[in-house]
Amino acid sequence: MQQWSLIFFVLNAYLLSFVLASAIPLRARDRTPSNSGRITLPLKRFQAARTDVHPQLLMQQYINRGSKRLSRMTGRQEPSEHELRSAIHKRLYILEGGQGLAFKSGNTRGGMAAAHGHHGSYGAMSNGTTTNGTSIPSNSTMSGGSGGTSGNNTGVSPIDIQAASTGGLTVAKTPTTNGSLGLDIEANDVAYIATIQIGTPATDFKILMDSGSADFWVGGENCQSTLGGCGNHTFLGTQSSSSFVTSNTKFQVTYGSGAVEGTICQDQVSIGGITLSNHTFGITTAESQQFADPTAPFDGLMGLALSTLSQQNVSTPVESLASNGLIPAAITSFKISRLADQLNDGEVTFGGLDSTKFVANSLVTIPNVSQKGFWEGSIDAISINGADSGLTGRTAVLDTGTTLMLLPQSDAQQLMQGLGGTCDTQQCTIPCTTNASLALTFGGSSFPIDPRDLATLPIDINNPTGDCVSGIQPGQFGTATEWLVGDVFLKNAYFSTNVNNNTISLAKLSTP
Repeated sequence: MQQWSLIFFVLNAYLLSFVLASAIPLRARDRTPSNSGRITLPLKRFQAARTDVHPQLLMQQYINRGSKRLSRMTGRQEPSEHELRSAIHKRLYILEGGQGLAFKSGNTRGGMAAAHGHHGSYGAMSNGTTTNGTSIPSNSTMSGGSGGTSGNNTGVSPIDIQAASTGGLTVAKTPTTNGSLGLDIEANDVAYIATIQIGTPATDFKILMDSGSADFWVGGENCQSTLGGCGNHTFLGTQSSSSFVTSNTKFQVTYGSGAVEGTICQDQVSIGGITLSNHTFGITTAESQQFADPTAPFDGLMGLALSTLSQQNVSTPVESLASNGLIPAAITSFKISRLADQLNDGEVTFGGLDSTKFVANSLVTIPNVSQKGFWEGSIDAISINGADSGLTGRTAVLDTGTTLMLLPQSDAQQLMQGLGGTCDTQQCTIPCTTNASLALTFGGSSFPIDPRDLATLPIDINNPTGDCVSGIQPGQFGTATEWLVGDVFLKNAYFSTNVNNNTISLAKLSTP
């Protein structure tokens, strides 16, 4: 009886937790702009604190959220709550018969089931220490690289395993390029956050960078949720900003997981030291628990898709920066970092590309084929270990806010078979020590995925060289040709979007 109580407690907590932030970068023009007028923000990865929930449950959450997100993005019917709950139930049964629901690390903290009563600490992971004080062995750092070359002979990095279990925010190094902001990393490469300033006096807000939506909002001072308030976040309103002006215009945005509603406002918004005066965006008056939870390590969300998607019917910040002549063009560029590399060099750049992050002659630019305003590119070829996979006619929604690659089941099964893994209707697995090569070709240029990104977390957390949950997972989206391609791929390429030209650019990463 106690075991079933734990199962349903975890299940209920799952239904109340999490947000899938999605940034879908688009290809920038086929040249490297000068540094003049460019803004680059460090992208920070955010992660919630969980130590008593098995990584497989967390992985199923990522899969469920990605499935809902792509269905919403493509206008197709979303998986039902029954289907999503069934997937979680199946995962629970698997764990019940295997390792079990819980696992422990050296420093146990409140996990998913306890998160709503836990005020997590999200600070830097540096000098061998995580945000909660758990030490990381100095010899556990994996060698970094530019993607597709490092291999995975020793299995999953202990840094990744610990980050998945303990959570925390790994703060990015300060970018050296003018106008850049670092992207902080959540857990084991789950999502990315940048810090901007809003109001008078200017106040720091941690913002989830989401190019899979087109609305920018932060929590309002009077925000409410079923938890009461909206967490211990930074809020905006007349009490905190003398330049804040509200309106009677309402907005509501529903994401793959979670929703917010509020009012349209205006205030000063500073991004990388460049200020948008009286910028129009939203403050929330109500948030679902996924956003309002005290452990959510961000204060708002910035949508960076085309503004035709905006529920607020306003320009995105990058579009406003460009239309006001503050940056050369409405370009957003991403360098997504990998925790295991311990480089912490992720960044987001507004107005151009950071030429120090990629190989100049490898830059390719392709048209955005989405008719809805997302960033979607045609895949020229898909190869496994250098050989053609036989899959053609696929397109990829490139989304920095999606952790995994989510594919129609038949495609996922075909790829996993070629990569030496297995795949059923619920989950794909792959040897943690895989050195298999998967590459996607865009614009005639092939971009290999580092084997470490194909093997995310061990099935048995105590066996990092056994079988792993794959970075490729099945998703039922109602289409046979569309893929949702997240950080598993994007950590291996420089990624840029251009609203003015409606193009996407990719390039090979330079060697650190």
